[in-house]
Amino acid sequence: MKIRSITYFCNPKYPLDEKVIQAAGEFLAKAKSAYEAAGYEVQTVRLATIPFPKLLGEKQITDLPKLAERFSKLIEHNGIGYVSVGPALPESPQSFEVIPEAIAASQNVFFGGVIADEKIHLAALRACAEVIVKCAPIDPNGFANLRFAALANVPAGAPFFPAAYHDDDQPAFAIATEAADLAVDAFSRQTMDNRPWTIDEGRRTLIAEIEKHGKAIARIANELSNNQIFGVRFGGIDFSLAPFPDDAHSLGNAVEKMGVPKIGLHGSLAAAALLTEAVDRANFPHTGFSGFMQPVLEDSVLARRAAEGSLTIKDLLLYSTVCGTGLDTVPLPGDTTAEQIVPLLLDLSALALRLDKPLTARLMPVPGKKAGDATSFDFGFFANSKVMALDAIPLNSSLAGDESFSIQSR
Repeated sequence: MKIRSITYFCNPKYPLDEKVIQAAGEFLAKAKSAYEAAGYEVQTVRLATIPFPKLLGEKQITDLPKLAERFSKLIEHNGIGYVSVGPALPESPQSFEVIPEAIAASQNVFFGGVIADEKIHLAALRACAEVIVKCAPIDPNGFANLRFAALANVPAGAPFFPAAYHDDDQPAFAIATEAADLAVDAFSRQTMDNRPWTIDEGRRTLIAEIEKHGKAIARIANELSNNQIFGVRFGGIDFSLAPFPDDAHSLGNAVEKMGVPKIGLHGSLAAAALLTEAVDRANFPHTGFSGFMQPVLEDSVLARRAAEGSLTIKDLLLYSTVCGTGLDTVPLPGDTTAEQIVPLLLDLSALALRLDKPLTARLMPVPGKKAGDATSFDFGFFANSKVMALDAIPLNSSLAGDESFSIQSR
């Protein structure tokens, strides 16, 4: 298990207050050292701000590319790997329009777009779909969309990118884990007579491991939070079972170790529910998604099953009913239109509100590729797969409008 990120949340003001960024860098360096001294590998340290429409204000919203460019230099100077400037907001339609240019102007800045909060916003759905389509050709592999996600019912304080954003003037921090290997290990064990462990034995083992690490991570976090020099609130741990693209750290592998021959076949939903529920049962300071993560291109087994055709986008949407994040790093055909993406985002939004859970969509149309074509990403955190078919055509009638409407939770 590793720490994927220590994420520092702040309001850096605009024009950017360099002292705030400097303070973030100093805190993150201290936190990284503390966790490494305790034996944890820390992959990244990150910064997340209040939503950029609130940071810039409506009159300066077109400054977003300039803000992204400035942030890229400032965080690099202060030892911070990445920054999320939060989501575009439904009440600021122009905030969606400026994102593609800002992504093109930066390399280490992440963005989001709110599609559902108390309501589903059809106009925002369409705006996010347009952002995805416009960002696809920025990079020949469609890689620019790694830095954008549509957010449905996602609260502030989640440390995973691109969903991370802040909602306060006082700084805070949270921890994101990379813990899929704990699930793989828990369900790979056998008894002395070579009998596979039962579901309950595996689940108890997984919960115990999460609680052991959660207690250690929280202890260090509380020590950091109590340091009067920094005065930074601890927001909790997003103990999601996030993968790394090899089989030992694959959540798809964990599902198959539980007894599903191939993730995507029936039984996968139950396995995903059991894994997410184990995280729910574990005693640690929860924040963010804290559950089953299914990023297709970040998980070797998910990537393999998607390439084989046993795992589809509809399967991913189905598992979103019981998982943590929703649809993540999904490779789509390069000619996918915004009108085809909208129905998928609408379904995701409906699940998020009806089930009262946070969900995101990070979709990656790959220029020049069609469904079934192999992907060719050259990125250490990706496992290559094949472009997935999107079974969608444009909506019509009432759902083709621009209204906002509510869906009550169960």
